[in-house]
Amino acid sequence: METKLAVYICTGCGIGEALDIEALSKVATKDCKAPICRNHPNLCSQDGVQLIKNDIANEGANVLVIAACSPRVMYDVFAFDDCVVERTNIREQVVWCQKPNDEDTQMMAEDYVRMGAAKAKKTELPEPYKPEQEMSKDILVVGGGLAGLTAALEASKAGYQVVLVEKEAELGGFQKKVAQKVTFPYKELTANDLNQLVQAVESDSGIKVYTGAKVEKISGGPCVFDVSIKQNGSTAEHHMGAIVLAAGWQPYDPANLDGKLGYGASPNVITNVQFEEMFTSGAVVRPSDQTPVKNAAFLQCAGQRDPEYLPYCSSVCCFTALKQAIQIKQQDPDANVFVVYKEMRTPGQGEDFYRKAQQEGIVFVRCQSPEVMVQGSKLTVEADDELSGEKILLADLDLVVLATGMVPATAFGEDFKAVQPKEGEEKEKEDEIKVPADAILVSDILNLEYRQGPELPGLRYGFPDSHYICFPYESRRTGIYAAGCVRRPMGVAGALEDAAGAAMKAIQCVELTTRGASVHPRAGDLSYPEFFMQRCTQCKRCTEECPFGAINEDEKANPLPQPTRCRRCSVCMGACPERIISFKNYSIAMIGDMIKAIEVPEEDEEKPRIVILACENDAYPALDMVGLRRMTYNAWVRVIPLRCLGSLNLVWIADTLSKGIDGVFLLGCRHGDEYQCHFIKGSELSEIRLSKVKETLDRLVLESDRVRFEMLSIADCDRLPALLDEFAARLVEIGPNPYKGY
Repeated sequence: METKLAVYICTGCGIGEALDIEALSKVATKDCKAPICRNHPNLCSQDGVQLIKNDIANEGANVLVIAACSPRVMYDVFAFDDCVVERTNIREQVVWCQKPNDEDTQMMAEDYVRMGAAKAKKTELPEPYKPEQEMSKDILVVGGGLAGLTAALEASKAGYQVVLVEKEAELGGFQKKVAQKVTFPYKELTANDLNQLVQAVESDSGIKVYTGAKVEKISGGPCVFDVSIKQNGSTAEHHMGAIVLAAGWQPYDPANLDGKLGYGASPNVITNVQFEEMFTSGAVVRPSDQTPVKNAAFLQCAGQRDPEYLPYCSSVCCFTALKQAIQIKQQDPDANVFVVYKEMRTPGQGEDFYRKAQQEGIVFVRCQSPEVMVQGSKLTVEADDELSGEKILLADLDLVVLATGMVPATAFGEDFKAVQPKEGEEKEKEDEIKVPADAILVSDILNLEYRQGPELPGLRYGFPDSHYICFPYESRRTGIYAAGCVRRPMGVAGALEDAAGAAMKAIQCVELTTRGASVHPRAGDLSYPEFFMQRCTQCKRCTEECPFGAINEDEKANPLPQPTRCRRCSVCMGACPERIISFKNYSIAMIGDMIKAIEVPEEDEEKPRIVILACENDAYPALDMVGLRRMTYNAWVRVIPLRCLGSLNLVWIADTLSKGIDGVFLLGCRHGDEYQCHFIKGSELSEIRLSKVKETLDRLVLESDRVRFEMLSIADCDRLPALLDEFAARLVEIGPNPYKGY
């Protein structure tokens, strides 16, 4: 396609008052060789957009550089069909954060125009990926409990065909064991209406239900998933678009606890799940002799919030204890019922139900570490009451109920503490693991034919959620969305909301994928990685480092891209030592040309240059925030946004320093327990790669302090000016880059 470059400079929002627009236009026409360069006082207005459209129609302009506001705003306004559009940020990251009409400010704006034009000239229009197979929009739901049933029904109501797979002979999951529930406004117990939901699913013509079945195999990716379902010795094949994983939870095994809580020492010490089963089957009685319960104690956080057993809170146990305690009182108003708790957690309007329990005469004892003593058929709980400061004995108890907590079905092996193999490592043989008979192995739910493993990667405590801050329901396998208690502990209301959310994400996925577009975080991106296989050395780094399992391998270790799984993070591009991976609108060469387009002043001008390689998810927005707040930072910097810092290729650092630029500042997302990289491990990978940059610097005979890496979130924008000024001061101490002028 013949290309024609056009540069448009907005003079609104203070840009025209802070810059020499005529000089900036000369850079566009002379340095960038743009046949068309125009400025407008309000480029995003109807009149400004029409100016651009006229040039497209009449002048043949099809490569557009728009020097105006941040690309994070007005993206719908500056979208033109069949045109390459490169946004150059001279508002937030130049005139709003630098001194007006200053030489350094003008030089910064001129560099950004050069950089934008350099990238635009190399950019090609992305062509949406269309697989050879027919694409499906059908939704697979794995799990027939409350969340799975709701997700299936919601997807069907939205007009999508659904296949529901449940391993048990009947639908309903754990909720089948529940006789009563607490519903809004959380003051009364009502009968469980699960059967109505089951009937609605079974009678829905848009939902195909398999019970007593399991997923035997899943291959492919979004819209081209091939699913084998095994039921009663036969196998059914389905072509699916997206998957909702609603496999549910298991109660934590109380046999793992130490003996101080009395489980196993007396049949009258039971779990909250066993209580639920008892109440559903009839009256609550003492298990040892079936006599009525007159005195009962509920011990909260039995092993929960304890690093030795279950470190997290299961969120619903306090509410469940209140419900079960009231059930005993309703059975016998004269019964003595105690709840021994660490902290009572009934957030929101659940507080009303807590007050109801108090009004029913239930006694609450705050104690961090109660002990159960067994004396024949009778039980005694010894507790240090924190409110009274005294040790108390709850004697002659007929029943003690332990709140043992929820473990996701994706937790591996014997309990959540067993470690799932890392991606790329072989897992232990199943016969080498001690597995309870009723446990669900993580390798027996989805059975993905992915090079990276058969199941969703288990995160902390075995939950498969991908990004708990920005992208709930997402997993690390594109097109597979977790819902309900397999994603996090939750009650009925949470599971209903979760199921609808996961169904919506699955629908978004199939709709975007059928258009050839990516899902979050780069939702709508039409590009995808292209491999120049002639230079591939089968090093396997792209397959091992891809956060989403988007690349399989053949028997010779050649990468086999699965584009519908790809989220366009470009981590594979940064991983490849041969640089054979590129996107039509993002490549090693494009970023390299942007770096080369920066003008580097001579040493005697005392104007060092710093290149910032900034992640577009947190770091780049944080830089925009600095401008929005009219804070000022060092004028030596030139910012290049990266899709993810994980796409960093070390050749960019070598190119930057060999050009004579004085320093490189890498800004990436925080990673770790308190925050997460938007592409899971891109920031972490870039930090690992950066540890190898010393070799490059040594080869160039340059100081290691010329390259710096910093993690930050968008909320850290206040720190940025000081960080950049500090780095600039350090470069002054080191002295000019000796490669200046070469």
